[in-house]
Amino acid sequence: MIAMDPCPCGSGHVLAACCGPWLTNMGAPPTAEALMRSRYTAFTRGDGAYLARTQLAPVDADDLGAWGRSVRWLGLSVYRTEAGGPEDAEGQVWFLARFEEGGRPRNIHEVSRFERRDGRWIYAVGATPRLGRNDPCPCGSGKKFKRCCGGAG
Repeated sequence: MIAMDPCPCGSGHVLAACCGPWLTNMGAPPTAEALMRSRYTAFTRGDGAYLARTQLAPVDADDLGAWGRSVRWLGLSVYRTEAGGPEDAEGQVWFLARFEEGGRPRNIHEVSRFERRDGRWIYAVGATPRLGRNDPCPCGSGKKFKRCCGGAG
């Protein structure tokens, strides 16, 4: 990791001052959103070990890492967070992660639930939000979902 590389999570910070320290096990993300952003960054880097240790359900770290390396990551949009602050026990983050797989645009559109366990945030479970194509896009663009983020994959 190069100190001046931009962080893939879209924060606008450099990797070394954003998700980088958490990926190298130097501390832990202070909020549910910070953990979600660091998990996105781990996917872009193919870091299955980080993904496995920050997830409640057991997963195959090698499989997660291999999949993360097999796609081209295009960006992350965080729409909304509920709770998940430094003093909370749980929180939710609504996001859209865009990627290209086999030359086709795809996305992961999810409301993720996080829990604090032993002082650290952990990814508990995610669900696809129920949005109709004609609903307003949650990104705040003012467009219909189908004309905005809903057309990304």
